[in-house]
Amino acid sequence: MKETLKIWLDAARPKTLPLALVSILTGSVLAFSHHHFSLSVALLAFITATLLQILSNLANDYGDAVKGTDNEARLGPTRAIQSGAVTPKTMRQAIIINIVFTVVAGLILVLHALTNWESILAFLGLGLLAILAAIAYTVGNKPYGYVGLGDISVFIFFGLLGVAGTFFLHTGIVDPSLALPAIGCGLLAVAVLNINNMRDIDNDALCGKRTVAVRLGQYRAKQYHVVLLGAAEVAFVAYLLLQPAPTWLMLPFLLSMVVLYKHGLAVWNAQRPVDIAPMMPIVVKCSMLTNLLFAGVVIAQTLVS
Repeated sequence: MKETLKIWLDAARPKTLPLALVSILTGSVLAFSHHHFSLSVALLAFITATLLQILSNLANDYGDAVKGTDNEARLGPTRAIQSGAVTPKTMRQAIIINIVFTVVAGLILVLHALTNWESILAFLGLGLLAILAAIAYTVGNKPYGYVGLGDISVFIFFGLLGVAGTFFLHTGIVDPSLALPAIGCGLLAVAVLNINNMRDIDNDALCGKRTVAVRLGQYRAKQYHVVLLGAAEVAFVAYLLLQPAPTWLMLPFLLSMVVLYKHGLAVWNAQRPVDIAPMMPIVVKCSMLTNLLFAGVVIAQTLVS
């Protein structure tokens, strides 16, 4: 029983789950800054986002395994089907079960947070789109992750829609000023994916998986990574500077600049994909820390103003 639980826990890839949660955190904190915050909405959004991320991880496990991309040459952690611990049939069943849980959680969230039927239907449509995007990344005859569209999808779902959608669930309004933190959050999520793709660049190229990193090549993929980090920081700082609060409240956020700079420098100096492999948990932590520091500053600005 313990061994089975460990297999599925590993398949869920818990270290990647913060990727989905930071956009919910950012959207919820921004709602708090507008004096509209619901703890129940935040918790339900966290649960739904976690289930969506797990669905994506299970689908990726299945899709990459059946396409032969998960092989001995891959540098990342051994996945469930690749290791032989789970059969493709069992993984398909797990994906279906996860979809059911995700749909139930999403329905509860939307019906709890919203009362306008137009908004409810819109969010149900977005939820269905998110489920399809999680699966179609590597599954199917033409998975979009294999043609280099993964970065765009991550930017939209873990940035723009994640932040703005969460904010709307709390407040019922659309605020154009949220574009900056949503962009910052999305770019950091793309940076996480880019590290994953730079790590697997050689194997992906051999298997026909044309990620952005494969298309750019290792050197330009590193340049791309530095741009992602820098642009995310600029977006967050720009939003904070636009708020009617003392500038000195931003000082704690400067720590994120140091963290992102160190990570960016390490990526720039990496010579081989194997040197990139240990950076996966680091970039996730960088994303988490940056969003947490941003959230802390936003809360401080709200309390002071």
